[in-house]
Amino acid sequence: MIDRYSTEQMSAVWSNARKLAVWKEVETLVVEAWADIGVAPESAATAARNAPEVDPVAWLKREAVTHHDVAAFVDLLAESVIDGAEWVHFGLTSSDVLDTAGGVLLKESGELLLTALSDLYDTVKDRSFELKDAATVGRTHGIWAEPTSFGLKLANWAFELQRDHERLVDAVAGVSFGKISGAVGTYAHTPPSVEQYVCSRLGLGIEPASTQVIPRDRHAHFLSVIAGVGASIERFATEIRHLQRSEVGEAREAFQSGQKGSSSMPHKRNPIASENLTGIARVLRGYASAGLENVALWHERDISHSSVERIVLPDATSLLHYALLRANRLIAGLVVDRDRMAQNLASTRGLVYSQAVLLELIDAGMKRDDAYRIVQRNAMKTWDSGGTLRDHLRDDPELTLSAEVLDACFTNARFLENAEIVFQRLEDSSL
Repeated sequence: MIDRYSTEQMSAVWSNARKLAVWKEVETLVVEAWADIGVAPESAATAARNAPEVDPVAWLKREAVTHHDVAAFVDLLAESVIDGAEWVHFGLTSSDVLDTAGGVLLKESGELLLTALSDLYDTVKDRSFELKDAATVGRTHGIWAEPTSFGLKLANWAFELQRDHERLVDAVAGVSFGKISGAVGTYAHTPPSVEQYVCSRLGLGIEPASTQVIPRDRHAHFLSVIAGVGASIERFATEIRHLQRSEVGEAREAFQSGQKGSSSMPHKRNPIASENLTGIARVLRGYASAGLENVALWHERDISHSSVERIVLPDATSLLHYALLRANRLIAGLVVDRDRMAQNLASTRGLVYSQAVLLELIDAGMKRDDAYRIVQRNAMKTWDSGGTLRDHLRDDPELTLSAEVLDACFTNARFLENAEIVFQRLEDSSL
């Protein structure tokens, strides 16, 4: 991943130094497992444990000769094991190391994502309660619908993040697996006890039936869930982008001192974070597609997935981690303009309260179609000729409601009084 969209924590997980350290741990645990069952001498296990980490620069130089990354690593590790070098990589195939170490790295990266997602959930939840009474225009199809509150929008987002978290917990668990079962998964050269020893100490599940590799449906699911989290962030970002439009102006991204919105137009204050997050979501969906393509490998394994995963697994986790952190900053600093919300509600000239009048007429005994016709007629007059819906209805000879009942229809409280249940549910929710 390019530096612009990388985070220090996630970059450390996917660094060559960390990867080689995990490869060494897998190789060391295998030697220890052989010693545990009396095949290898204890001295070999001790020597492997005490061997220095493989230097990434030396590893790359050796790979330039071997044209095989694991073989280059094994050469260097074996050279550094003083007593019992022959037990390094004993009974293993490359994927035993790659996929088991990969399970560790995916688990570590997944835990970083879960922490960042949890933090974003907390921020959205807190701001939801802060803005629960900020009445605003609800819109469907981009057109005025009925009053809602900005806090209710955020509550909706918080519950989506809760579901994202649940899905990501499952996906991380699904890729936290290892395998030490040999070239085609038959345990021909390593007994299952070696696999049990290694995976238990790494905190990984054991792949119940592997080929030369762990089946890639696990990775496809992980990448698909990552894309799903990105889609949630995109939904929130798209809403903010619409609300920041000059004609709406109900919410806007924080604008820092010294920031410039345009190189040529000094007045500009653009939703750059939201637009950035929208673009990131598109990339994440592409990674999910690549993960699905990797599921169908030839027979017990080919390496068509390998080049893909070297890119998409580090990049997808890195990019989502960046997006989660940026989304958190965005929501925490989001400027919400209650006055503009009230102005926009007033600018609807009462049209957003139409259903309340419709239901009062029906409750008073009028047939639904007749009631709908009366309210719609006056609504169209309001759209086309100006004035307010309430005034046009007052002048309609067919209206059967008292002035008191009619006025009560044109209040935000009528539309939001039962929304409190959502906030009660949010109060009770957690990750």
